[in-house]
Amino acid sequence: MRIQSVNITNTVHEGEWTGSEGRTGIDKRAVAGPVNFSNDEVRGDVVVDRKHHGGFHQAVYAYSREDADWWQEQIGTEISNGRFGENLTTVGIDVNQSLVGERWKVGTTILEVSQPRIPCRVFAGFWQRPTLIKDFMTAGKPGTYLRIIQDGEITAGDLIEVISRPKHLITIADIYAAKNGERSKISEIAAVQELSPEYQEWAVNLCN
Repeated sequence: MRIQSVNITNTVHEGEWTGSEGRTGIDKRAVAGPVNFSNDEVRGDVVVDRKHHGGFHQAVYAYSREDADWWQEQIGTEISNGRFGENLTTVGIDVNQSLVGERWKVGTTILEVSQPRIPCRVFAGFWQRPTLIKDFMTAGKPGTYLRIIQDGEITAGDLIEVISRPKHLITIADIYAAKNGERSKISEIAAVQELSPEYQEWAVNLCN
C-alpha cells in the first residue's frame, strides 16, 4: 500500500460551471518531491469554496488508482492522477473499505479517515460530463477524505501503514451507500464517534 502521486492545484479555473464562488482549484496534478501537510491544509493546494471543502474533516482527499482505472475503462477516456481532485492517489489499498476513524501513517504524517466525497456540479463541470453526479453515486467508489492528525510531509512512493482501527465496522462505502439511500446500517453509523458533527447530525436525524 503506497502513494502513487501527491497532487496539488495546477490551475484555478473560472467559469459558469465552477460553482457559487466562480473559481475552483479542483484541477490537480502530480508534483515531485515532498509536500507539506499541516494546519488542515496541503501546501500549494487551492481550496476556494471553504464552506463545502477543506477544513479539519476534509483536509486531504484520497482516491485509488485502481478505481481511476475502472473509470477509465467505463468511459473510454484516459484519467491522469489528480483528475478526481484528489491530493493523494493510492495504490494497493481499497480506500472505500477503510473504517471511519482508522489512522494511516504516510511519510511523516498521520492521517485519519473521516468521510466519503459527495460529488457536486463543479466536479461534473470539470469533467464536462453532465451525468457525472449520478454516475459517481451509482458507482460506489467515492474515495475518502482524511483529517491531518500529525503534521508532516508526504512524497510519491511513501508507504501507507494502517496504524490503528476503531472497534466499529462502518466503512466509507457504508456511509456513501447511506447517503445514496441505503439505510440498513444507519443506526450503526449514527453510533460512530469518529464521524464529523455534520455527519453525526445527519445520521441521528435519520434514526429519529
